[in-house]
Amino acid sequence: MTKSMFFKFVSDPAFDKFKSIVGLACAARAVDEGHNVKVFFAAAGVRLLDADFLNELESEMGPDSTMVHGMMDTLLAGADLHCSFGSVKATLGHEEGDGALYVSDENIAWSGPPGVIALAAPSDVQLVY
Repeated sequence: MTKSMFFKFVSDPAFDKFKSIVGLACAARAVDEGHNVKVFFAAAGVRLLDADFLNELESEMGPDSTMVHGMMDTLLAGADLHCSFGSVKATLGHEEGDGALYVSDENIAWSGPPGVIALAAPSDVQLVY
C-alpha cells in the first residue's frame, strides 16, 4: 500500500554524517518502493544540498563509493523536494535562485515553516533526521 511519506532533514550532517546517510537511504528506499515522498531540508540539514559536502559524505562510505550521490539522484528523480530559503542563506551563504545547490532551482520548492506544516499535516508517515 502506497503511503504519503514526509522526510525532514534538520540535523547538522557535519556532526552526525551517518545519521544523514541513513536518512537519505530511507528516503531513497521509499521512492524506490513507490511511495509519495516529500523531503524538506531546513536548518543545518541544508548542507545535504551542497555538492562539496555530498562529496565529503561520499568519502565516508569509501574511496570508490557513489552511494550518497545515487541516493540524492533517486530523490531528484522521484521525490518532491523542498528547502528553507532562510536556512540556505544562513548555513551556506547562498540565495534562492543562484544555482549553487546540488539540486537545480527548478527541482526544488523554496519555503519556510508554512511549507513544513503543509507537507507534514497530510502525510501518513513523518521521519526527521
